[in-house]
Amino acid sequence: MFITTTRPNDALIEQLLPILEEASQILLQEYQNYSAGYEFTIEEKHDDSPVTQADLKVNRFLLKHLAEITPELPVLSEESDYSARHTWSSCWMLDPLDGTKEFIHERDEFTINLSLIEGRETIFSVIVVPCEQVVYLGYLKDLPFKYSFSQQQWYQYQKTPYSTQAPVQIGLSHSSKNPKYQKFIEPIEKIRTVIRREAGSAYKFCMMLEGEIDIYPRFHPTSEWDTSSGQGLLESIGGGLLTLTGKPFEYNQRDTVLNGGFIAFRDQESKKIPFEAIAQSGVFDRELL
Repeated sequence: MFITTTRPNDALIEQLLPILEEASQILLQEYQNYSAGYEFTIEEKHDDSPVTQADLKVNRFLLKHLAEITPELPVLSEESDYSARHTWSSCWMLDPLDGTKEFIHERDEFTINLSLIEGRETIFSVIVVPCEQVVYLGYLKDLPFKYSFSQQQWYQYQKTPYSTQAPVQIGLSHSSKNPKYQKFIEPIEKIRTVIRREAGSAYKFCMMLEGEIDIYPRFHPTSEWDTSSGQGLLESIGGGLLTLTGKPFEYNQRDTVLNGGFIAFRDQESKKIPFEAIAQSGVFDRELL
């Protein structure tokens, strides 16, 4: 949960906040125009995934302003050339519109993801939710903040007690139709009441911060820019994001930016539940690990 607090005294946050607010407004206006039926461009990329004029507009805006405030840092963006990324020891990682399919289907669960990578680790994370006019952000070693653009109010995360009697809240994508998800959930249902919550994109990480999801399993593909911010924010509150064999994702280290399957968890108390379920289900092959 989040409680009200005062504005953090941090130079990077001060520089980023107005940029993030404007990027949020740009994306929100694009969404409203699209929903109203105005002319809108949607194309397919080489991997057959959609890219819209909103992705590209927000990407251009953020690339320009990130270059102004941190000219020494390259940006690894989904919508830009990142072929030289292995020469970078530090960089921004950006997804200007995470949840393009949510956007196209007129579901308001899309986000802007921005994170700062140092070496192989996410040290600063941002997730903007334009339709809610809020941003979640913070450093790896500190409890994260939430800021409401509309209310101009700051909040900071406060840990709440874990209850073994409460239902286990499992976050699933709207497209999670693979039977492996049901096989994963079945062992958990034998010991705890399960509540399934469907949501799109990195918005599920925000729901985890708000206490609305405890475990987020993912058995179909994502990319590094989909998970970096969420992993950083979860790690800052005592949770995490691990491969199906229990290792944390490392960023800008592999030949590909594609991720394998993962388990995200909100706290250490809920961590063992999904890995016991994986062991008991017996349906996870090496391709996912």
